[in-house]
Amino acid sequence: MDIFQSIVILIVLVSCSFFLSLSEIAIAGSRKIKLKLIAESGDERATKVMHMQENSADFFASTQIGVNAVAILGGIVGESSLRPYFNELVLGFYQGKWADSIGFSLSFLTVTTLFILFADLMPKRLAMIFPEKLAIMVIEPIGVFIKVCKPLAWIINIIANSIFKVFKVNTKRDDSLTFDDISAIVNAGAQAGVLQKQEHHFIENVFELEERNVPSSMTPRENVVFFTLNEPEESIRQKLAEYPFSKFLVCNENIDQVIGYIDAKDILVRILNHQKINQLNESTIRNVLTIPDALTLSELLDRFRASKEKFAVVINEYALVVGVITLSDIMITVMGDWVTPMEEEQQIIQRDTNSWLIEGSTPIEDMMHALEIDSMPEHDNYETLAGFMMFQLRKIPRPADNVIFAGYKFEVVDVDNFRIDQLLVTRLVDQPIEDEPIEE
Repeated sequence: MDIFQSIVILIVLVSCSFFLSLSEIAIAGSRKIKLKLIAESGDERATKVMHMQENSADFFASTQIGVNAVAILGGIVGESSLRPYFNELVLGFYQGKWADSIGFSLSFLTVTTLFILFADLMPKRLAMIFPEKLAIMVIEPIGVFIKVCKPLAWIINIIANSIFKVFKVNTKRDDSLTFDDISAIVNAGAQAGVLQKQEHHFIENVFELEERNVPSSMTPRENVVFFTLNEPEESIRQKLAEYPFSKFLVCNENIDQVIGYIDAKDILVRILNHQKINQLNESTIRNVLTIPDALTLSELLDRFRASKEKFAVVINEYALVVGVITLSDIMITVMGDWVTPMEEEQQIIQRDTNSWLIEGSTPIEDMMHALEIDSMPEHDNYETLAGFMMFQLRKIPRPADNVIFAGYKFEVVDVDNFRIDQLLVTRLVDQPIEDEPIEE
């Protein structure tokens, strides 16, 4: 065999190995979501790629048979055909006893380099860059190759499956997506500039609906405005004027004796009809949705959808009212800073670059977003910033008590009847960080 024939055979073998390596990585690395989009656009080859991913045993066995067979054959042909020429080249400079060994080493390195570069490194890098596009291009020819290798692949798969069973290895591919997977995709999109910062924030908030409990977004008990059955007309008018809410609870004597709720527009209709507005009865009082405080915001959305309601009373395990929540409150949680209810004051006010005034009732997730804090210690034990302070201090805080955490100093500014009303949060600059509570 002359040098020309040897080179042609090497080129053919390297090309075969190039194709097999590229096919293996492209099909294995193709993302199912993108393949589904391509299949929906009418390309049936994407469906074949997904089917091969789900039944990958014959595919991997066949490609490995091909890659190893070609590599072995390439080594035999390449070394035997190139070695005489390298021996001649070496003898032109060196005639010692190591001349034959040097010629063999040079031929071996040449063939090995060719296969590493053109049959392994380059095809795999290309397949990682364009996995779906290349997988669709090679799916038809690789299917023919698998049929050719099927008998030998069948034997190899039996042996491999037996070994997997001995070690109890699950060989079924799991393509299910978790919230963490989707969150990672969203974060990657934001870093790549595909998603704008505000869009990224919206999507993160939607995912948080599954984790955030109702109390994190509700109007707390002390801020709930309600009517009693015997509420004087003047008091009703005053509350309507002072609090521009669309719905008000109706209770018997106190807030824990809830009867229902009344829509502000129903009272307005009575005023326009010159009727007394202090005669609350079944025609104006509506049944109210009552929910436990352990529900997540996602579960509450399901309750709203099933009951066709947009307003609910939140009660605790002792059947005491802890607050009220509306569909608008959930939307505000998702939209964040873009939507602020007119009747509510802003809970987080940035004073300057390194300091904020934050209400104690602020949900801990909102505070984390504002301060760009990734995680909080033992987050399940509290839902608000006030709860975080009490958990860290292990007592009812007083003004000037503070906690240092994640490079921020959280200092209690105002306490109203044992309730933390407001805190001053300061970013520590060029100071050592110690996550310890400090009492003064």
